[in-house]
Amino acid sequence: MTQNRDADRTPVTVVGLGLMGQALAGAFLRAGHPTTVWNRTAAKADPLIAQGATLADSIGDAVAAGPLVVVCLSDYDTAHKLLDPLGELLDGRTLVNLTSGTSAQARETAEWAARHGGDYLDGVILAVPPGIGTADAIILYSGPRAAFDLYEPVLRSLAEATTYLGGDHSLSALHDMAVLGLMWGVLNGFLQGAALRGAAGADPAAFVPLVRQGIGIVTDWLPGYAQQIAEGTYPALDATLDTHRAAMEHLAHESESRGVNADLPRFLQALADRAVADRAVADRAVADGRGGDGYAAMIEQFRKPSAGRS
Repeated sequence: MTQNRDADRTPVTVVGLGLMGQALAGAFLRAGHPTTVWNRTAAKADPLIAQGATLADSIGDAVAAGPLVVVCLSDYDTAHKLLDPLGELLDGRTLVNLTSGTSAQARETAEWAARHGGDYLDGVILAVPPGIGTADAIILYSGPRAAFDLYEPVLRSLAEATTYLGGDHSLSALHDMAVLGLMWGVLNGFLQGAALRGAAGADPAAFVPLVRQGIGIVTDWLPGYAQQIAEGTYPALDATLDTHRAAMEHLAHESESRGVNADLPRFLQALADRAVADRAVADRAVADGRGGDGYAAMIEQFRKPSAGRS
């Protein structure tokens, strides 16, 4: 493995100084790295300059300032508008893109960087800006192993949990989307419950301890669910899918009776109904479809393309 023996003083460039970009640059500075910054609104660099950062006169100067360029912008389109005219400057440098996007965008950007002689690491930040540089931050990377190994000591300035996923540039974005789905699932479930309790005048803060306990219980189920998914069998170890469907109906009815939006439980119920119906069609020997299976059987619905898409 190639190691960067000068990692303690490797120059770093940070392009993009939104809240996250400022946090990234600040973490590099605290770790002792000479840090060059650039942003279209130069005033955003003032706090970093006070900490010792160098403000580049242009984005070209920023990219040319060192061997490691970290980009954190609003989207890939913005990144390409800024970086595409500077492609020749990437030759011999490593570009780390921490801009959120899709797997396809990650692959396309990797191909663009390769055409200009640069190494490319695609990354995903699983943290809020105040968590950067602490044990609370998780950052995932994918791309050439040699580039990651070379700059891993530098990148650990941003997150103690610095994880390399593999050589496929799309893996970081794929994991990001999976975690975002999980996040919204948890948050929407909490908001649905808070709205339901709020209809009865309950304080949302009083709901939090119960939610935390419930999330912990569900978390404990996940290893078993993962094993069932891997094996393709879904024994009802706790409750059958039919039992879950009945509870979904109760939640939807309770929401409607309280004047609370019931779209989320109705949507979940529709997915469960399709799981049961699909199994009944596929295996006519199973009279109740997939209703006797465990909840992990719902994975078969999530594996299918949305209606109207192939």
